[in-house]
Amino acid sequence: MRALIFAAGKGERMRPLTDATPKALLPVRGKPLVAWHLEALARAGIREVVINTGWLGEQLPAALGDGSALGVTIEWSHEGPEPLETGGGMRRALALLGPDPFVVANADVYSDYDYARLPAQPEGLAHLVLVANPPHHPRGDFVLTDTRLHLCGDPRWTYAGIGVYRPELVSHLPEGRYPLGPILREAIDFGVVTGELHSGAWTDVGTPERLAALNAPRT
Repeated sequence: MRALIFAAGKGERMRPLTDATPKALLPVRGKPLVAWHLEALARAGIREVVINTGWLGEQLPAALGDGSALGVTIEWSHEGPEPLETGGGMRRALALLGPDPFVVANADVYSDYDYARLPAQPEGLAHLVLVANPPHHPRGDFVLTDTRLHLCGDPRWTYAGIGVYRPELVSHLPEGRYPLGPILREAIDFGVVTGELHSGAWTDVGTPERLAALNAPRT
């Protein structure tokens, strides 16, 4: 099984920290944020990883190399200075990911989720990990009934930025720049997306304040 890590974004809400450093390389508890994902993937036996790059993207291969120091092999999907967003980025990376389902993780998420829990063969087009709604996203994203995701109803949960996707979700689309959200919502509306809840540690490292909170001394 392979994995795709989204690391191409400009990190505009993280400025000025991201003026000279891509968000995926910002330090969390002594190591780059993306390294936490790579090490967790390796522990789960997922060792072939594709990372997409955009803003300041040349810094990522310089910092991570081929991934061997972290127990993985990295291939790079370079998008240039204007990222293709999540949908376009996934579509571009399919050539490196192959025909089988693959893990997806947002580089700007910090979590103790165990990637070994993810299904190698999701029932539908995707299987998403959900978490309790954080203060900055109180309305959540999706409803989970048993293992099936829905768009309407309560309670609502927040997409954790972690999941398993089948290439067929985006393989029929042209290459270009577009978000993944509308594509996912359409698939959920058709009843072909499953999910699960994660109750452990999780932070969307989207602002300097959240990054500082993660790096604050633990008592």
